[in-house]
Amino acid sequence: MDFAFDARTEELRDKLHAFMDEHVLPAEAVVHEQRARLASPWETPAVVEELKAEARRQGLWNLFLPDAEYGAGLTNLQYAPLAEITGRSPQLAPTALNCAAPDTGNMEVLFQFATEQQKKQWLEPLLAGEIRSAFAMTEPEVASSDATNIETRITREGDEYVINGRKWYISGAMNPDCKIFIVMGKTDPDGADARRQQSMILVPRDTPGLEVRRAMQVYGYEDHYHGGHAEVVLDNVRVPASNLIGEEGGGFAIAQARLGPGRIHHCMRLIGMAERAIELMCRRAVSRTAFGKQLAQQGVVQNWIADARVTVEQLRLLVLKTAWLMDAVGNRGAHTEIQSIKIATPRAVIDIIDKAVQLYGAGGVSQDFPLAELWAGARTLRLADGPDEVHQRSLARRELKKYL
Repeated sequence: MDFAFDARTEELRDKLHAFMDEHVLPAEAVVHEQRARLASPWETPAVVEELKAEARRQGLWNLFLPDAEYGAGLTNLQYAPLAEITGRSPQLAPTALNCAAPDTGNMEVLFQFATEQQKKQWLEPLLAGEIRSAFAMTEPEVASSDATNIETRITREGDEYVINGRKWYISGAMNPDCKIFIVMGKTDPDGADARRQQSMILVPRDTPGLEVRRAMQVYGYEDHYHGGHAEVVLDNVRVPASNLIGEEGGGFAIAQARLGPGRIHHCMRLIGMAERAIELMCRRAVSRTAFGKQLAQQGVVQNWIADARVTVEQLRLLVLKTAWLMDAVGNRGAHTEIQSIKIATPRAVIDIIDKAVQLYGAGGVSQDFPLAELWAGARTLRLADGPDEVHQRSLARRELKKYL
């Protein structure tokens, strides 16, 4: 396994590092200032649009999509170090590059499974950054970690589908630029195969009966960068039958195809978040004195920094191996590694950020430093794209199967 960066990756890394230092990191404070003056906190601050324009001008646009026609044409191994860099500012950088969830996963779904008409109507404006989108799967009344529990109904009536259900934590839905929802529900709730009951369908935001009811908080944060995480009610929502993505009963398979790349993207960015935490930890350690010593001279602080560096290097190698395998043998062939990074990376990064918070004291839990928000984001990723326990269960079964 050769993880050396090729010439194109090196070029993009250099450009992206410069873009982060010159544009993204300075914009973090500007975003907060501009948002405070907006009529609605869900509107996009002007500086974000400026960042998007600059990223597109520099060719740092749609880097996540491996197709050369629609995206940058990068492999997973080429994209991995770039996603890590954006993880240094996880709320702002992915949006600036049009590489933010849930749009990335939705664009992948549309690219792989949509009709040409659906692509023209929804994929093209998403790729251009003209609109945003939402993915409506999670429900409050059932354990959505098991997608076969989904209760939303998608019923065929003539040339239309009628949708009824209640969703929550629907990322992106509060953003007024969110124009399309990909909704997962059951078209065959009584089907014999529990994994062929679900389908996915496109629902435009302005469809009668679709109500974005409220924003859900995440550890007290409203996550404006992602357009919030909303509770959404679908009450007799009617859309043309042509809005179905793929075939009836294909929703579960589409969800799995969507989540594979999404999991590795999250883990790549998490490593960047850990690097930002280590940087902040070191800066704090050399600038503060306690009990007669510089914090950098305190043995416990040195241990935290050393352990964090070792952990990040281990995680990076595991993620790069996973990216390499996904390119070499496909997502199915890399299934064990995808689950491994999804289990290991958030846990370890949470611990690194937590040590940085401890080093900053009261500042670490305040809004004056990014650590609290980084911690909340990393902790949430132990739930997103499937909780740890689901991946542990599947991974253990694969290991045990060898001995049964």
